[in-house]
Amino acid sequence: MSLTQITTTMARIAVTDGMAQDAVALLEKAGHEVVLQFIEHDDLLTGALNDFDAIIVRSATKLPREVLVQSGSRLKVIGRAGVGVDNIDIVAAAELNIPVVNAPRASTQSVIELTIGHLLSSLRHIPRADRSMRQDKWEKKSMKGTELFGKDLGLIGFGRIAQGVGSVAQLLGMDVHTYDPYLPSKVAKAQNTTLHKNVDTLFQNCTHISVHCNFTDETHHLVNAERMALMPGKSRDGIHCGNHIVNCARGGIIDESALLSALLSGQVASAALDVFEQEPVSKGNELVQHPNFHGTPHIGAATLEAQARVGRDIGLAVMTVLDGNVADTTVNSHLLK
Repeated sequence: MSLTQITTTMARIAVTDGMAQDAVALLEKAGHEVVLQFIEHDDLLTGALNDFDAIIVRSATKLPREVLVQSGSRLKVIGRAGVGVDNIDIVAAAELNIPVVNAPRASTQSVIELTIGHLLSSLRHIPRADRSMRQDKWEKKSMKGTELFGKDLGLIGFGRIAQGVGSVAQLLGMDVHTYDPYLPSKVAKAQNTTLHKNVDTLFQNCTHISVHCNFTDETHHLVNAERMALMPGKSRDGIHCGNHIVNCARGGIIDESALLSALLSGQVASAALDVFEQEPVSKGNELVQHPNFHGTPHIGAATLEAQARVGRDIGLAVMTVLDGNVADTTVNSHLLK
């Protein structure tokens, strides 16, 4: 929906975790009051949202049931400037007849590129080599890596981001596999991707795994010790390339304790995470300190381009709801009264 199609009356919108200035201007141009301010959790619990028609959050602000029930009757829509909504109780929101909208398409390209960057960095020891050189070392002989070409990449989930990663991987000469129980087989076939009906067979056939599913009760610790033990460690052409795991999706899908054990034993040769079970990670985190691990602090969508798209997309979605219509990115539409 374009701005010219939106005719909302003025609303007061809380933006608690920051927003691109162009997106703020979009909302203000439509006549809305935008309050750019982080709201402490204790204040949310005592009804700070009573004075707002809408709230737009990223991942820092948490909106559990106990916050939402204190929001009063004025709040009409919750916007998540990003994809994941695990910081929002969408069931409680639906019970209060509050749509929750997100911006699933805006960060796709940025996350695709970060995932490929992590894959390449792992195989060529780029983070470890950089750390070594900063210590005035020249450890060329210990930095022998492997190629992506000819290896099998397993994608857990096959949505927009996974499909993009798969396309790039195929250009680099990888064979792409996926496990996605909700995916029509024709979608995988159209992209020359092997669809596995069982997640275990995905691990058995792939030396490289990249996570691209939502975090749910079903996917909690989907990547665990038993499944990592299934990975072959050797490519089909006989190269002992080791096993490699990347996660730029959501924390909690990988059992991080099991991942550390697999790194220590050598069953997993490298791991690269952008998301973690606990964020920020604790000081001295053993996984983060492992020499064959490298990570980023949940920056998948942290590009200028993605932030501009996220801001615009969530702004338009929020205004669509304020105008009395249904946004096509409403994540709890199936739960609303």
